[in-house]
Amino acid sequence: MRIIVDPDRCEGQAVCVGLAPAVFALDDDDEVVRLLVDDIPSEHEKRARKAVAKCPMAALREA
Repeated sequence: MRIIVDPDRCEGQAVCVGLAPAVFALDDDDEVVRLLVDDIPSEHEKRARKAVAKCPMAALREA
């Protein structure tokens, strides 16, 4: 599983970081979410999908 972050939509609210901290982190300026891994390990897929669904700005999508 892969996820794409749209940096133009992301406002750094970090909902995804709270739901899947092994997959997402805020950038150095705490403005945009970045992925910690390219391919989401199977043990983190459920949380990553939930993060995609709960993103308030719809800045995440499955690739």
